[in-house]
Amino acid sequence: MMSFACHASPQANPLEEQAFIGAAQVEQQMIEWRRDIHQHPELGEQETRTAKLVAEHLEKLGLEVHTGIGRTGVVGILEGGKSGPTVALRADMDALPVKEPAGLPFASTARGTYHGQQVDVMHACGHDTHTAMLMATAQILAGMRDNLPGKVMFIFQPAEEGSSLVKGGEGRRWGAQLMLQEGLFDKLKPDAVFAVHVMPGPSGQLSWRSGATTASSDDLNIKVIGQQGHGGMPWNTVDQVVASAQVINGLQTVVSRRTKLTQSPAVVTVGMIKGGSAPNIVPESVDMAGTIRTYDPAVRAQVAHDVKLTSEKIAESAGATAKVSIVPAYDMTMNNEQLTEQMAPVLKRAAYGKVATTPLVGASEDFSFFAGKVPGLYFYLGVTPDGQDPAKAAPNHNPKFFVDEKALIVGARAMSAAAVDFLSEHATQQ
Repeated sequence: MMSFACHASPQANPLEEQAFIGAAQVEQQMIEWRRDIHQHPELGEQETRTAKLVAEHLEKLGLEVHTGIGRTGVVGILEGGKSGPTVALRADMDALPVKEPAGLPFASTARGTYHGQQVDVMHACGHDTHTAMLMATAQILAGMRDNLPGKVMFIFQPAEEGSSLVKGGEGRRWGAQLMLQEGLFDKLKPDAVFAVHVMPGPSGQLSWRSGATTASSDDLNIKVIGQQGHGGMPWNTVDQVVASAQVINGLQTVVSRRTKLTQSPAVVTVGMIKGGSAPNIVPESVDMAGTIRTYDPAVRAQVAHDVKLTSEKIAESAGATAKVSIVPAYDMTMNNEQLTEQMAPVLKRAAYGKVATTPLVGASEDFSFFAGKVPGLYFYLGVTPDGQDPAKAAPNHNPKFFVDEKALIVGARAMSAAAVDFLSEHATQQ
């Protein structure tokens, strides 16, 4: 098993300097790729055009290319000229069911099928930039292959946001999970994996944290069942609307009164509630759906237990019944502490010294499935244009989410430098 005892040098090695030169040379092409992908977004597990663009690019670079992993995933293997470890670099390719406003000359007008419904499609989370930056990184490192001590696995992953093909009742699935189930790491298991994600923040700034980074996410569904009847005679019914309101209020105490927040944060959100067919009818049932977010496995289990117990007992006290389903979705993303420490000076050089420590992020990421198999590091790239307050910038998943393309070179510098520094530092341990 590989040790992480050695530390990346505070000084750039020659391969890193070569990677930085390569990033400058491919910058304009990277921006063109990004605009092309942005203009032609595709939903999870439907990224056929994007996958074809990626695969053709990797083949031209002379990589060993595998397609159709996780339905539309693409993997390229770059064999270095010297023996050494294997490092994986990951980008997600899927877009979101969001309508993009007009304005950009490369704005999306695409439509697609999302859970059986026709929707507008937009790269509102920056996965177009992730794909373009990793395509650029592949070109940078392919130009250095003779001097690379080891292998680089480029993972272009579908469906980070979840499959767009599944319909109600079929459950959900994620690209990283599906790629692993289909044997991604069986023949060639990397010694480490890296990924970068764009987000509002000073343009070109890299940020990260050690340990827990993004939250685990569990899908919460509650059905409160009682007795239907006339709205004018509620005493002859069991009112699920009132009982559901009490359940929602009671769930607020799971975090505020029953979770040890000094141990780890937690969030319980009810985002949907549906019930009733007419204003004068007390319905037979009310459905609610939401998510549970945590950063610690023990807290995750405890919160799930308390949510179920609270819902059932409050419903029971109203004469109703609560059926509670809690299904694990994403695991929490954990940045390996030793790997993070080793790569910190590398990322600082890649960002020209413009770095920060990111707080815990309430969103979830299926990169967690990769980082659960091998040591991982997931970091962020700020893309808010200069002169704009990042705190007021449109967030990811918003139709007004905007990327300052000048920041993308930092992402390519970071991914390529992380790869060459990791390979160089650990080649002697093979």
